[in-house]
Amino acid sequence: MADQRRVVILGGHGKVALLAEPKLKAAGFAVDAVIRNPAQSDDVRKAGANPVVFDMEHANVDSFAGLFEDAVAVVFSAGAGGGDAVRTHAVDYQAAVNAIDAAQKAGVRRFVMVSYDTADRDPQTMGWPESFLPYAQAKHDADAHLIDSSLEYTILGPGVLTLEPETDKIVLTNDHTMIDGKPATPEQRATSRGNVAAVIARVLSADVAKRKTIAFYDGDQPIDEVLV
Repeated sequence: MADQRRVVILGGHGKVALLAEPKLKAAGFAVDAVIRNPAQSDDVRKAGANPVVFDMEHANVDSFAGLFEDAVAVVFSAGAGGGDAVRTHAVDYQAAVNAIDAAQKAGVRRFVMVSYDTADRDPQTMGWPESFLPYAQAKHDADAHLIDSSLEYTILGPGVLTLEPETDKIVLTNDHTMIDGKPATPEQRATSRGNVAAVIARVLSADVAKRKTIAFYDGDQPIDEVLV
């Protein structure tokens, strides 16, 4: 592993992460997949990554910085899963902020944040149900903290995540869910987790989309032609 560029994925047992790990390995990276439950280790190994058990929810900046030492990039693909506002804040906001600050402290250059397509809007104006607001606020504020950092970040804004097979083709929607000047329909906002994983691998392997937010859905444009 010492001879390879190392990527640390936070939330290493998530659906997107498990799809991204073999792609990053194929691109020549060594992947440390950070997990909370040791029982998830075998799944991570099967995906080509090295499992690292680490409690993000209660870790401080120094602990994260030690985890990131000698890494070339960090991918934040973790989440509390909703349902508990306190834990959502702890994972989706505070752990993300600690990871961002730690990446800067550890000298990591690249940081990829898996977010969602409207996270840049003020959640209080979106009409979200009360149950979704803690998550929306956490992602909005964590993304803002990343933008204010010195990192060469890429924020990924997929739409409605699906388990459909990846197509390696997307359409960009960088104007508040608009496509060709029209609001995207719910069907157009569908985004396969496989395509999100492919975008993660692309931005890191090609070192593109630095200090950019990329909102995208499944589409008809090859990822390697869109992200250059």
